[in-house]
Amino acid sequence: TLRWVWAVLRGLLSVVLVPYLLIRFVVHTVLSLVRSALLVVLLLCGAVVAAAVVITTIVAVPVAAPLLGLFQILLNMVHRAYPVIVRAALRQRLLVVGGAGLSFWLCWTHLVPALGTELIPPVHQGEFNLDLTMPVGTPLLHTAAITATVEQVAAGLQAVERVVTTVGSDGTATSSADEGEHTAHVTVYLQDGTPPQAEDRIIENLRQQLSRLPEVDTEVSYPALFSFKNPIELEIRGDDLHLLRRTSADAVGIIAELPGLADVRSTLQTGNPELQVVYDRERLSDYGLDLRAVAELVRNKVQGRVATDFRREERNIDILVRLREDDRLGVEELKRLTVNPSGDVPIRLSSVARIRIAEGPSEIRRIDQQRAALVTANIQGIDLGSAVLSIESAMAGMSFPPGFSFLISGQNEEMERSLDSMVFALALAIFLVYIVMASQFESLIHPFVIMFTVPLAGIGAIAALYVVNIPLSIVVFIGFIMLAGIVVNNAIVLVDYINTLRAAGMAATEAIVQAGTVRLRPILMTTMTTVLGLLPMALGLGDGAEIRTPMALTVIAGLVSSTFLTLVVIPTVYSLAVRASKET
Repeated sequence: TLRWVWAVLRGLLSVVLVPYLLIRFVVHTVLSLVRSALLVVLLLCGAVVAAAVVITTIVAVPVAAPLLGLFQILLNMVHRAYPVIVRAALRQRLLVVGGAGLSFWLCWTHLVPALGTELIPPVHQGEFNLDLTMPVGTPLLHTAAITATVEQVAAGLQAVERVVTTVGSDGTATSSADEGEHTAHVTVYLQDGTPPQAEDRIIENLRQQLSRLPEVDTEVSYPALFSFKNPIELEIRGDDLHLLRRTSADAVGIIAELPGLADVRSTLQTGNPELQVVYDRERLSDYGLDLRAVAELVRNKVQGRVATDFRREERNIDILVRLREDDRLGVEELKRLTVNPSGDVPIRLSSVARIRIAEGPSEIRRIDQQRAALVTANIQGIDLGSAVLSIESAMAGMSFPPGFSFLISGQNEEMERSLDSMVFALALAIFLVYIVMASQFESLIHPFVIMFTVPLAGIGAIAALYVVNIPLSIVVFIGFIMLAGIVVNNAIVLVDYINTLRAAGMAATEAIVQAGTVRLRPILMTTMTTVLGLLPMALGLGDGAEIRTPMALTVIAGLVSSTFLTLVVIPTVYSLAVRASKET
């Protein structure tokens, strides 16, 4: 029995052990091969990197050595000249501080108003839209023929890759009230790598060519990125629709003459023709008819009324009851409608109402529970703030009917709200930085001295924006908020070392000069590394550069000006603060 049990156990063991050893051998072999392959790959990559470093060093050292030598010479010259400059500044404290204050005042009062304002820098996405509008009532085929001409003109321009056209309106909820068979939408896609200047030239060329088409209004728009509103939206408010349409047309004529504005149009366009039934209440009363009952009867006969529904394959189909088309589409047919079907003597509609052909409004827009017309426009070659000022000046000289008013909204309203928020954020950032430094220095004077670096940074940033003609925008204010936390670093390093030397028993003037001399190289190096890191962003390379460039340029210019002025102005302000504290 024991032999039989041992034989069974040995057989089972061999059945389990043999596959286990086989699997272990295979796995071990595969892992060994993978490890060897990874080792070889890593060795090859290391060899390639080492070779690249050696080759780069061999090639770059002869080129970089003169530049590094020149940089070292300039740094030594600055290092030797700095103590002389600081001592001269300390002898003319009021002149240095007054000059810095005067520079900031000139930038604030002369350069800032000349910069202009905008919500977001326009981003060129390589595509734009052409919205074509023809007179109301234009047949769809005629609209398609004109749109085909526009499509051929756009496709024939250089750098245009393809053109997509939509004629008419699909009638969905996203369609506006003025869309219909008389409107078309053309999207122009440009080739990859088309510069913004070429895109502007293409749009201007299209505007000139399409202006020759009779009775065709063209508006250029861009895909929505940060705002769904037009750059310029002028709200004209009033109760009378006819006066509102006429006033908006006058405003369109005035705004279209202003420089820098294009594609000016009003939302109150020519309305659709319609038949209006005007009931005579006295005649209705003479015949003993009810106005509401007669109006509902005419509406049901012309427009129809759902009498019941028909169920078919789980679908409810409405059954609409109305007159035949030959009996309801026309003035004479409407006049012959019987308004008292249950009466002994039939009374025709022409006996109790007057039917006239008129023009209905294209839309009835209400803003703050008041009727309004919207005049939209695009800006071209000027900033949003300058365009708004010119429109306000032009509208101030325009006579409005009694009870009418105007308001500029659109991106201007968003810009004012956003800029106010950014100003508050900048003030809050400066306050928080001051609170943190006051708690660390255990003083209110020294953080106040350090905070002088913020207006010093503003001098360089505002001057740079003025030189390159970049208006103030949200991204520029983001750059200023970043500057509020970056530029104080150099002053903190400088003031902290001055306090350390003074605590060791050194005189204030000597401590200022020695601290500036010792901290000169670290301050310059930290500034240079930050500037070089932001330089690719400031050069405007790649898509979306219009957003990145203003922010990077603001930080670079503010940091550079703050660094050089900090090394001279902050020691002077510190000396004045020390002198004032001694006198008190």
